[in-house]
Amino acid sequence: MVKPFIPQLVYIEPRALEYPLGRELQEKFENMGIEIRETTSHNHVRNLPGDNHFQQYRVAKSTLVVGVRKTLKFDTSKPSAEYAIPLATGCMGHCHYCYLQTTMGSKPYIRTYVNVEEVFESANKYMEERAPEPTRFEASCTSDIVGVDHLTHSLKRAIEFFGESEYGKLRFVTKFAHVDHLLDAKHNGKTRFRFSMNADYVIKFLEPGTSRLDERIEAAVKVANAGYPLGFIIAPIYLYDDWKEGYRELFEKLEAKLPAFAKKDLTFELIQHRFTQPAKKTIQKNYPMTKLEMDESKRQYKWGKYGIGKYVYKKEEQQDMKDTLTEYIEKYLPEGKFEYFT
Repeated sequence: MVKPFIPQLVYIEPRALEYPLGRELQEKFENMGIEIRETTSHNHVRNLPGDNHFQQYRVAKSTLVVGVRKTLKFDTSKPSAEYAIPLATGCMGHCHYCYLQTTMGSKPYIRTYVNVEEVFESANKYMEERAPEPTRFEASCTSDIVGVDHLTHSLKRAIEFFGESEYGKLRFVTKFAHVDHLLDAKHNGKTRFRFSMNADYVIKFLEPGTSRLDERIEAAVKVANAGYPLGFIIAPIYLYDDWKEGYRELFEKLEAKLPAFAKKDLTFELIQHRFTQPAKKTIQKNYPMTKLEMDESKRQYKWGKYGIGKYVYKKEEQQDMKDTLTEYIEKYLPEGKFEYFT
């Protein structure tokens, strides 16, 4: 069982101590006996311990930086929300395929932002601009926010903030089962709590440092019983020798464990595995023993918006994936809503 994240090392920006959450976190980590260092900016943390890249990368993934988010311009290119809401950046998991490895580059440490009230004020402006249309905010574009929230409770505050809003909705996704502190949040049905799910093989070999499949399902049941609308992102859909059987077992478990009422308002998002050339280099550097298949000759090249293309599965394989998984949804969880495949 993966234990809730506790940082081995903490950096705090001096400005963070001007906010109640910054002072609260400093006191919490002092009481836990964790080493605390000062940094001028959460964007420039230097001198992480370690003799080489391999060691420094692993230290960074267990380092928490407490800072102030200066730019509050919200943005998202996700099909599931209008805006991303910045509460944290980075993740303590070690998923071999994760796109954060390239987007975060030399800053793989976890950052949490203490100026949450300012974030909510900005969110209010976006909601006012779009009213009376609802506005969806995604809280996990650059982090697994649940993985750190047992320490910060920023996500819990966001859930209650949107719960009281007229036009706002919150969404996030997690691979962690540490949800107990979120079960009594006053969400008023405005937050869709999504879990990233995968075949057991993928979780076991490609998602170290995250909660196991049965733990995630158990957490999803708790979340459903707490009245949250529930969703599942099946990602990345990954072709290995016995993939159809592995994904079928996943859906069989979901059908067996989820309470009947939770099956009535389920969403499914399906995302195939893809990689870029820069990602492949970074993954092989960070996880030299990975089992992740990244053979360009087995893929097709898809041009990207910004000139950086990605390698995706070939068309017939994509169709097979989509057909297989939508068939499983229809068979095992027929009231679930299939949102998209990409």
